[in-house]
Amino acid sequence: MVIHKLRGLAAICALVMIVLSGCSGSADAPSDPSAVEPAAEGVIDLEVWGTNDGYRPIEKGSRLYELYKKTLGVGIISPYVEWNGGTTYQNRLNLKIAAGEMPDLFLPWQGIESNLAKNGAIADLTELLPAYAPNVWQGISKDVWDVVKANDPTGQGRIYYIPIVMDYGRYAAMVRKDWLEVLGLSMPTTQEAYVQVLEAFRDQDPNGNGQQDEIPTGGRQEVRWMDHLFAMYGVAMIEGYPDWDLYDGKLTYSAVTPNMKAALAFLSKLHQEGLLDKESLLNDKLQWDGKVQGDRVGSYYHWLEQTHLYLDNLYKNTGVKGDFSVMPVPEVPGYQGFYSKKKVGNPQWVVKNNKDRTRLMATLKLLNNLYDKRNWQSLYLGVEGMHYTLKDGRAIRLPDDKRTQENLLLHPWQELATLDFTTKLLKGAASEDRLWSVDQTIRNMEQAQIYSKNIAGDGLPASIYADFPDINNRTLYVEYATKIILGQYPISKFEEFVEKWYASGGGEVTRRAREWYEKVQ
Repeated sequence: MVIHKLRGLAAICALVMIVLSGCSGSADAPSDPSAVEPAAEGVIDLEVWGTNDGYRPIEKGSRLYELYKKTLGVGIISPYVEWNGGTTYQNRLNLKIAAGEMPDLFLPWQGIESNLAKNGAIADLTELLPAYAPNVWQGISKDVWDVVKANDPTGQGRIYYIPIVMDYGRYAAMVRKDWLEVLGLSMPTTQEAYVQVLEAFRDQDPNGNGQQDEIPTGGRQEVRWMDHLFAMYGVAMIEGYPDWDLYDGKLTYSAVTPNMKAALAFLSKLHQEGLLDKESLLNDKLQWDGKVQGDRVGSYYHWLEQTHLYLDNLYKNTGVKGDFSVMPVPEVPGYQGFYSKKKVGNPQWVVKNNKDRTRLMATLKLLNNLYDKRNWQSLYLGVEGMHYTLKDGRAIRLPDDKRTQENLLLHPWQELATLDFTTKLLKGAASEDRLWSVDQTIRNMEQAQIYSKNIAGDGLPASIYADFPDINNRTLYVEYATKIILGQYPISKFEEFVEKWYASGGGEVTRRAREWYEKVQ
């Protein structure tokens, strides 16, 4: 049985709030930006936390530190904090904040920014961004800022975070097209055809190694990263997190809909028939990625712009040049399927409400230079000899190597993302011998837009879950979904889950979500 690992976060967050409530008054960034003194001469080092999937940390004086200092005008130090789907990162961040050592700039997770804003621990950016980080302010459209203001947990219409903004669908299911060709199969477009493909992957040795070691499809612990199996039933979901969309004309949490019940019944059937990785509910990111990149997985779900990384590692690990192609959302009678898309994504950055105004100004300087598109090529390429090399005067990205490469922490082209710009970055830095994988990535990004749909909960703030951490952490959902998929619960137990969800705060959360939806409409 998979045990949900986030139960202890409520206690940690309570500790964080106790610490913050005692010190929030001392961190008093002024609401009038003109009252902030200019940064002192010289380079200031800032501590920045974001995602890291196994790369080396950024230390003072390191090669990436020097590149960031030269490009952005500030020094950036970023210790290694394992991401692990956000779970380990959130634990470490909460402990860091509780110890009174909040990073200067960091990616918040699971709605922590709401309590931090209420306690005055993060800076009010409403006047600071236009004055001192105009590239951020002007780079994000007014309609997005209006959503951010509507999400202010203090109710004052202020800006406390910088959001991810995506103008294209980032996610889709991918299928090993080369396996389909080996087996003489077509790309599936219906659920029935998809199941037949999964059965063939299971039984007919498409990787050709003489062993029955293929995994038709699967995902990761806490019922994550298998969104494609829910998408065909019209379940709004982002990276395994059920989301909000219109069902019967009302904004509703997708986890408690009949669509979800049908999807869970389907996953249970796949598990029973050996078509779903038997370790799907145990895999962490490293384990699942290892299977995909080990020539064992026929169908997986992830970010489209990282297709080439999976293909490159597959080739490095096995010598196989695979073909992961976008799978159309399989048609299921009675349902309208789609891959979920959001324009206004999760908060990407919050700024420490630093009483040291020199550090505050340095953080704003970092943000302004980070969102200056003239710097993006340099930030994308990274360090010469570590992340890229020069060949015939042209910068070429080197293969992914977590043992030797420092973490390219800053990637604004993904946080203020357009399909055209991302395509140009990928194509412009690809070597001749890696064009095959980059071309697949660009092809997939373009094709997936046909099947992507912007969900109605786009921009919905995590503050709707205030006082209901178990709902925010999906505790009840993960428990019931896991047991239904594994066959420990019959599908009839789904109604019990729905009843418990509404009784444990889901009714109030739904009221808040619908109230927000009416406001932003």
